[in-house]
Amino acid sequence: MEKKSYNLNDHVIMKKPHACKTNEWMITRMGVDIKLKCVNCGREIMMDRIEFEKKLKKVLGEQS
Repeated sequence: MEKKSYNLNDHVIMKKPHACKTNEWMITRMGVDIKLKCVNCGREIMMDRIEFEKKLKKVLGEQS
């Protein structure tokens, strides 16, 4: 499996949708944990990097 490259402020698609019916998130913090902000409703969550990489489907890149 190829290693997906992602950076701060990138928009990403996760495998499962959020409760607000979207699966697009923006990366707002990176480190051992990754902080994500839902593009639709603004909810923020944190998960560890390993869990994030398992749930990541696609990196869209930085959106304007």
